[in-house]
Amino acid sequence: MNVENAEKLPPVPGVFQSLRLGFDVVSSHVWLIFLPIALDVFLWLGPRLSAGQVYSSLLANMLAVFKDRPLPEAETKALSDFVEAVNHINWFSWLRTLPIGISSLDSFILPENLTVQTPLGTQTVIQLGSILSLLGWTCLIILAGWLGGSLYFRLVSITTLGREETSISMGRAIVQTVLLSMVLNIGFFIVFLPVSMIVGAAGLFSPVLSTALMLVLALFSYWLIVPLFFTPHGIFASRQNAFHSIYSSLRVSRFTFPTSALFVLTVFVVASGLNFLWRVPPSNTWMKLVGIFGHAFISTMLLSASFAYYRNINAWLQVVLEQIQQKQNMPTQQA
Repeated sequence: MNVENAEKLPPVPGVFQSLRLGFDVVSSHVWLIFLPIALDVFLWLGPRLSAGQVYSSLLANMLAVFKDRPLPEAETKALSDFVEAVNHINWFSWLRTLPIGISSLDSFILPENLTVQTPLGTQTVIQLGSILSLLGWTCLIILAGWLGGSLYFRLVSITTLGREETSISMGRAIVQTVLLSMVLNIGFFIVFLPVSMIVGAAGLFSPVLSTALMLVLALFSYWLIVPLFFTPHGIFASRQNAFHSIYSSLRVSRFTFPTSALFVLTVFVVASGLNFLWRVPPSNTWMKLVGIFGHAFISTMLLSASFAYYRNINAWLQVVLEQIQQKQNMPTQQA
């Protein structure tokens, strides 16, 4: 009888059940979407911080150094295009930090023109004048993003799971957020830099080879994202430290990869698909507020659903492991 009970595993928590719970939580606590709305409204109507002059000066100095041996035309054009792209970036976009941060619709979205029109007129552009000011502003903006992200994740986790289960202090949340973000971002750059060099080198020989490598990397990235997707959740849902939360996320994905992969894919498809809709209204009309509100609601709903799924899948995994342990110990106990 006990063996039969041990073999009857509980059903795996449903993906759509978690999404429905996230929708119900945000629908009944609409104030949770305030931070994403505030960030996107600031990026839209507030001033734009530009590092274009700094990078233009660096490019000019680089070309002056190689004036006796000019760079190939293709490399010079690539550097010029890069500086032009940087000139379009709103440096305040770094307020959207990863993996823990306030969700944003318009962060790192490059406008078509340097002059951006809003319902309040032309967006003010503040140019950074030196490398030191660039480094200083970048550090301050990223720090503010970590603080805002800690608050945002903490509010959503407490509202979704209850204060008794997730009563992590704000100070601890900030410390673990900074630590986790630094560890994961350093790891990302360690992997990304050599990979980008390989893809770039392949593109010099064959565009087809470069495209094929990009497809392989996209599949590999998805395989890597799923195990790391729940790294923030251990901090805010289980009061774990940054390193334990990484281990916990890897452990969950190891035992529940098909279901967890389906949940992550669903979140990605819903968020990315609807973002095309939210970006339809132009920036010079007040209709853009509809897109901002819609994105804030959906992204907060998906975050709430991810906390619900993380709790349910961990509870399911605990029951399964206990039943497996009971089954393994049963013959010994009978003997």
